[in-house]
Amino acid sequence: MVKLQLWLLVLAGLSGAIAETDLQGQVFVFPKESADAHVVLKMNHNGPLQNFTVCFRYFTDLTRPYSLFSYATRTKDNEILLFKEKPGLISLFVGGEQVVFTCPENTGTRRGWEHVCASWESATGIAELWVNWNPLPRKGLQKGYSVSNQGVIVLGQEQDSVGGGFDAKQSFVGELTDVYMWELATATKAMRAASGDLRLPPSLLSWSALQYQIKGYVVLKPLLR
Repeated sequence: MVKLQLWLLVLAGLSGAIAETDLQGQVFVFPKESADAHVVLKMNHNGPLQNFTVCFRYFTDLTRPYSLFSYATRTKDNEILLFKEKPGLISLFVGGEQVVFTCPENTGTRRGWEHVCASWESATGIAELWVNWNPLPRKGLQKGYSVSNQGVIVLGQEQDSVGGGFDAKQSFVGELTDVYMWELATATKAMRAASGDLRLPPSLLSWSALQYQIKGYVVLKPLLR
């Protein structure tokens, strides 16, 4: 009971300070390696997820491992995790299980920016990763699994516990923008929607109506053009 009460207090504290903002044309800048700088996002969903697609763009010169998108629950710190292991390798975790994708480096169309979309569906366990609108060979994990909605999404750090357990040597340093998430397993439709070419049902996360909270040294700045 005590653990449950503490968990509810954590969620209440996070959700109480989160405002919704249109961040079109803006980026989160993570200026330096840190064990505390991160951004908390609120996902708009009331039940477990059977499918999801996450899309975002990022810009960094890191060559060490770093986290790109971390969603942790009380039972699984890597409920959903996109983690850059090293140049050319991105790991996707679902429910604590991992698949690794080999991807091309520095093929972005704007000064080194990389666009990533990851999707997963419970019915088949098929996971997809698209880098700069190009698909990589599909992998399989966690067939029949349901992703809990009782968790915390963090940008900039890899969670080893809900909302914490950060390691500076896994922190993101660079710029991150255009974060979207849908309850869909079709990355092609999600990418078209993120670029404004297609209308989809309400998203779980939307950069044009993002509910977020900045923690530590993270700066919101206009996108350099």
